[in-house]
Amino acid sequence: MSGRPPAQAPPRPFFHSRWVQAPAHVRELGPDAGLPAGFRAAGVAAGIKASGNPDVGLLVCDAQAPVSAARFTSSGTPAAPVLLSLERCRLDSLRAVLVNSGCANAATGRRGLEDAAKTQGAAALAVGAQPAEVAVASTGGISHQLPVDALLKGILAARARLSGDGDRDFQRAIETTDAFEKRATLEVDLPSGSVRLSAQCKGAGMISPRFATMLCFVETDAAMAPDTADLLLGVCVKRSFDRASVDGQLSTNDTAILICSGASGVSIAPESDDELRFGEALDALLRQLAIMMVADGEGAGRIARVVVRGGHAESVEAAARAVANSPLVKAALHGGDPNWGRIVQAVGGALVETAPLAVDVAIEGVPVCSAGATIPYDGEAVERAVQAREVEYEIGLPGDGAETEVFFSDLSQDYVRVNADYTT
Repeated sequence: MSGRPPAQAPPRPFFHSRWVQAPAHVRELGPDAGLPAGFRAAGVAAGIKASGNPDVGLLVCDAQAPVSAARFTSSGTPAAPVLLSLERCRLDSLRAVLVNSGCANAATGRRGLEDAAKTQGAAALAVGAQPAEVAVASTGGISHQLPVDALLKGILAARARLSGDGDRDFQRAIETTDAFEKRATLEVDLPSGSVRLSAQCKGAGMISPRFATMLCFVETDAAMAPDTADLLLGVCVKRSFDRASVDGQLSTNDTAILICSGASGVSIAPESDDELRFGEALDALLRQLAIMMVADGEGAGRIARVVVRGGHAESVEAAARAVANSPLVKAALHGGDPNWGRIVQAVGGALVETAPLAVDVAIEGVPVCSAGATIPYDGEAVERAVQAREVEYEIGLPGDGAETEVFFSDLSQDYVRVNADYTT
């Protein structure tokens, strides 16, 4: 296990990246604001982690008819809890989520599925729900069998501690190598009234576009139809967690779940101003959480955003991912080195058989390459720009009509140290 210290409080204010603007109708509440109405949570230490830190989390929605939506990893080797949730849960009407850290329950075969089902059933019994109404999620080392007895004890302990302000303990229970908390509670003013929106998220390594090694649980006291919840979560995940990369490694356990209690009495109708404004709030919340994961990045010192325009959807996506996942680009970012030749190399490697590729490159708005060739530029300005905590690269490809972005972290010595010590 990693020797990383327990996660600290999240950065304040929550919306602190220049790449995410808090909508005018959204107000960040303090770290002790608790969960939206209709939710309780708890996190306890059950002995799964050798560190003794909390490792079992329970989230419960007390509404009579909750509405939910979920997204999972696209990995070809999904973990047992992902398979179980996909195959046996009513993902549009979840009442509870059981989470453990310290063991991913991945690559564990039939026994892993049976173990996940046992804990799902126990959690359902503990909170008075049907097993199909309880999603399960795990994070930690791959290939280890789930310590079922410890988890069962953790479920009972967590049930006794469920409370409306239990989100901090729940957050701690889902973390692994996270260096700081990734959670927030927001108040969202809608035309039909005010609602609350909160989230708890974990993730720092094994993070790649097309989801990340992350768990994210989102709660709101707004009411909406299952189709609306599914649409909003799907769109916002594509603009947030799908855009995050730390190391280009696709996880086995990615899970994002949205649950709506409806306790506020405010109903969000499809294609309404309420839906638009709530969607803007959810989008900002998840994008900031995604950037926080990248900034955590298991030793990250700097983060970057690469924007690629032109060409077509496949080419801009390939170019953006190639830059974000290039060890050379990431090492240059870590050292504050404006070596944009590494960017050109990464793009060319992703778009083979396009020679001569007329690629444009700009760093923090300063053009350094045009149509595949170097141009005069202010070297000192670029040197200063890449020393910042957040650095932006822009890439232009021939053609127009397509655009994408990826947030990524640098490659540091700490990343190597953490992953050399942490069994994944």
